Amino acid sequence: MNPGTGQQHPISLYFKIWGLLFVLSAMSYLVDYLQLQGYLRWGLILTFMLLKAGLIVAVFMHMAWERLSLVYAILLPPLALLVLVWLMAAEAGHTLLTRLLFFN
Repeated sequence: MNPGTGQQHPISLYFKIWGLLFVLSAMSYLVDYLQLQGYLRWGLILTFMLLKAGLIVAVFMHMAWERLSLVYAILLPPLALLVLVWLMAAEAGHTLLTRLLFFN
């Protein structure tokens, strides 16, 4: 391989991913069309959203072919932020329940 040329992927890979993204989007709209409610609705919507985002990042942003250190450098900081947000939400719930218990 010539160092001056970039990495080439077959166009069929991109067509397959576009098709899969279309199917995942159709399934996401089907959740609304079937009028699912509650945790099932939000669980399915979030699952389809994360699958689509993962496919886009992996294939169209070429993260699937990058070195592992670069993938970690890009993906770990947002993951750490999500964990910290989850911890703050848990703390907020605990604080709210404590205030309702003792001040009402």
